[in-house]
Amino acid sequence: MAEDLDKINEIFRASDGKAGEQKDAAQASPAEKQKRRFGKSASAKAEENPRGEEPDSTEEAPAGDGTSERDYRPIRQNRGYRSGCMGGLMYAVFLICVSVVLACVAWMAASDMLSLNKESFTANVVLPAEIFSSKTVDTFDEDGNKTGTERVTTADISYVADQLKEAGLIEYKWLFEAFGRFNHADTKINPGEYELKSSYDYRALINHMRSGSDSALTVDVTFPEGFSLYQIFQRLEEKGVADFDALEDSAANDKYNYSFIERGETGQASDLEGFLFPDTYQFYVDMEPSSAINKFLTTFYNKLDADLINQAQNLNLSIRQVVTIASLIEKEAANDGERALIASVIYNRMNAGMPLGIDASILYVHPEHEGAPTAEMLAEDSPYNTRLYTGLPPTPICNPGMASITAALNPESSNYYYYALDTATGEHRFFTNAGEHEAFVATQNYG
Repeated sequence: MAEDLDKINEIFRASDGKAGEQKDAAQASPAEKQKRRFGKSASAKAEENPRGEEPDSTEEAPAGDGTSERDYRPIRQNRGYRSGCMGGLMYAVFLICVSVVLACVAWMAASDMLSLNKESFTANVVLPAEIFSSKTVDTFDEDGNKTGTERVTTADISYVADQLKEAGLIEYKWLFEAFGRFNHADTKINPGEYELKSSYDYRALINHMRSGSDSALTVDVTFPEGFSLYQIFQRLEEKGVADFDALEDSAANDKYNYSFIERGETGQASDLEGFLFPDTYQFYVDMEPSSAINKFLTTFYNKLDADLINQAQNLNLSIRQVVTIASLIEKEAANDGERALIASVIYNRMNAGMPLGIDASILYVHPEHEGAPTAEMLAEDSPYNTRLYTGLPPTPICNPGMASITAALNPESSNYYYYALDTATGEHRFFTNAGEHEAFVATQNYG
């Protein structure tokens, strides 16, 4: 019994010892705790082993499970790792945003270029001749070899883009300009007024802004017989076909390949006088001046059949001389019935070496004047003054119709050298001598 009690007391003393050690360890300083955990310090070990002998490999390791201080530190994520992940995420978000923006821009540009999802409407766009200029460009053959140069008319693409944007036909001016320059649209577009649809894409807009397209607005203009070149150009400007000065410049300087046109050393607009055949024409609004003029010349050329040319040759006259005589008849004749008689007076005077004395020729160089010529005009030293100079004037004085041209080729056979207007009947009276003519004129009031 006593032995059992002794064993129990020893167990309690052992427990109290361990509890005390644990209490001392808890109250120990950090340095003491470190010493107890990892064993003796380096200095203490040095005191125990002053010779620096290698410790016995059989020496027991410190009590514990073999872990170190590092094993008891809290595990923290690497800061560089975290910043790298964040940077990669932000870069990915940036790329996605840029891609979305570019996709939106591309879609809007494509929609405008291809005219997608646009409201249906039409708009008129005017491209005046002033925005066009001429330049010389090289020409090449199929093999790429330079063959020469040519003059081309180019449009101001920036102005064209402005007009299209203002009309609501495009959204992005810069995009149309880039497209136009890439496709050489400046050489494909012509002056004019065009009715364009919102459904046209960029390429269709360019193709419809040219003369002859179904979008080009047209105007019908009638020119009566006897209109001068000056009057014709005035009417073309009034109808919006072309500018007067541009037409005059084209008539003087542009090349028109017709045998009946005679040019001097320096071109004059009057070189075309007489050959702008009077008729009703359809023009494009704001068209090229040379194209407008060529309509008249082509019509005249088509009137020149073989019979007409042979008749002129039989009279020993050029086509220009025939047209000049016809222009005098056109301005003087009161009706078709007296055209051939007036033609006979002209031929009789020319054959006799007499001045023609036709006042309409004197008035040709005074296009703004109305009424009879003044005394100053009658005395004016001008090749068109047929009272002072014999023969035909230098050019036709108007653009005659076929009736006057036919009369010039088929004059009446007569002995008349004079004629004067009978104000009572509105027709001309014809005379064989000056006395009869002057006596009749004295009875008329031409004021």
